[in-house]
Amino acid sequence: MYPLIRNRRLRASESIRRLVRETIVTPDDFLVPLFVVEGKGIKEEIPSMPNYYRMSLDHLEKEVKEIWQMGLCSVLLFVKVSDSLKDNKGTEALNPEGLMQRAIKTVKNACPEMLVMTDVALDPFSSYGHDGIVAEGKILNDETSEVLAEMSISHARAGADFVAPSDMMDGRILTIREALEEEGFQNTGIMSYSAKYASAFYGPFRDALDSAPVDIANVPKDKKTYQMDYANRFEAIRETQMDIDEGADIVMVKPGLAYLDIVREIKNEVEVPVAVYQVSGEYVMLKAAAEKGWLDHDSVMLEQLTAIKRAGANIIASYFAKDFIGMIG
Repeated sequence: MYPLIRNRRLRASESIRRLVRETIVTPDDFLVPLFVVEGKGIKEEIPSMPNYYRMSLDHLEKEVKEIWQMGLCSVLLFVKVSDSLKDNKGTEALNPEGLMQRAIKTVKNACPEMLVMTDVALDPFSSYGHDGIVAEGKILNDETSEVLAEMSISHARAGADFVAPSDMMDGRILTIREALEEEGFQNTGIMSYSAKYASAFYGPFRDALDSAPVDIANVPKDKKTYQMDYANRFEAIRETQMDIDEGADIVMVKPGLAYLDIVREIKNEVEVPVAVYQVSGEYVMLKAAAEKGWLDHDSVMLEQLTAIKRAGANIIASYFAKDFIGMIG
């Protein structure tokens, strides 16, 4: 007896495969991370992130116009500040004329319809490289959350559409949401890094912003007391639901590929959009393998991006965004 149902009929040609394909990645899926530095005429490649750059504001303006023309409509801003501006409380982060605030205005002036999200954490501004205030060998939770709320207000005043707390302090979403409401920014959204794991995949990113924890006495050597243990699964659901209850509009899982089980778990549990950050380590592994000729860059990139979306991501923060656009032509 021959089978009446032959699944291979739906795989017989490229045309039928395209017609019944369940998951399709489009430019609308991407959130583009951008790194900003002080100065003028600066577009410097990040040594550990091939083909990715730190840009001064004049180049940032050109970049956002270019990616808008490419069909990319959302950016996530990060800033690299001078060591002379760093302290334990992230004071420079609150400067209304600071680099982040000026970067927001630059993007909005260059491309008013571009959606601007901003990183909210102390590590780029911290003399210790931590996401929070350090005292007696610990990261202070509540005191840090208050500063993060002030940062968020400053970003909203500059024109940010969404703030993106990436710090993993307990309760900071409620603190930020209440502060934004009190200051009249009811329409400023929050994309929370809800399930951010203490991962070894972040190394190149920390090079890009010079934001790794410093190795000195009485300062934690890593971020494991606030970022999540990568062995844990149910904790991610609990963290994410708490952020939603506190006012998060979008939740994020970070990193991406090694955590797709977490993405699906969360997608099955929540009713808000889910973002995934395909992080720097994931980016550079493929770049290095492709440079060696060991993997086909575009084929693997598309497979990875499709897997992230198939797992449940509504939004993909990825350094591959422009590569993807170039691939699809």
